[in-house]
Amino acid sequence: MDASATATPFSTLIRTASHDAHTEAETSTFMGDLLGGRLGVDAFARYTEQLWFVYRALEEAADGLADDPVAGPFIRPELLRTAVLERDLAHLLGPGWRERVSPLPATAAYAARVEECARTWPAGYVAHHYTRYLGDLSGGQVIRDRAERQWGFARKGDGVRFYVFDAIDNPAAFKRDYRALLDAVNADDLERQRIVDECRRAFAFNTAVFRELGEEYPLSA
Repeated sequence: MDASATATPFSTLIRTASHDAHTEAETSTFMGDLLGGRLGVDAFARYTEQLWFVYRALEEAADGLADDPVAGPFIRPELLRTAVLERDLAHLLGPGWRERVSPLPATAAYAARVEECARTWPAGYVAHHYTRYLGDLSGGQVIRDRAERQWGFARKGDGVRFYVFDAIDNPAAFKRDYRALLDAVNADDLERQRIVDECRRAFAFNTAVFRELGEEYPLSA
């Protein structure tokens, strides 16, 4: 690897390269309306459903990747979200929630891509892992705070447990360690560029999910 390739840490490269796509996903009309108090708790529940489909795809693949030289170091049990999402959905939708949830077309495509990467390209799985977990560990706290205030959820309680990472005592330190894993990822320059491209693709999936949620929950003119 030449000096120019090593000058910028991979974690910085991946964050910078995906910045525009990240901003587009974060500033979607749906999320703006949700956090601005212009949508009801039903829209929040529908969004939580979509998260469940994506995280289920991520986490059902995790055990099979634990020994993989590229993806294995990123498989951290303290990150797992499926169980808390299921508890949130039971609170939001009631005990029969599994029969009532459904993925949006964009969510189904997103989950299918995660499953495909897990099965055929572990480095691509890392791109989706980074995009979801580090994003929700950071920006997710804003969503939790707004949801608690808007819909009266108990602080860090049922309905918003997805955003509570109880097993991570120091999120800032955890994110530093995670970025160190990215910097040390077992991949050459070409593969690292492919990971960056897959991160952009992951953000595009997120944006598509938000767009379809916005179509389901349009604000009346």
